Amino acid sequence: MSAHCQLTGARPGFGNTISHSHRRTSRRFDPNVQRKRYWLPSEGRHVRLTLSAKAIKTVDSIGIEAAVARIRARGEKV
Repeated sequence: MSAHCQLTGARPGFGNTISHSHRRTSRRFDPNVQRKRYWLPSEGRHVRLTLSAKAIKTVDSIGIEAAVARIRARGEKV
């Protein structure tokens, strides 16, 4: 699964793991991404979105129609 959110655009961040001896090795900070299925009444079908936990809360507050409009405005295919 691609580690990016369709609504917020959150992508992995990169940094270092620093050990006790202060050696640095590269690591990746992935967003908390989930695949979630929503009913889209305007189109009469379900849509499956890849969303971060924060984006799921955003969909709950603004509604799925507004969220899909924002996703399409970003240029993502739904």
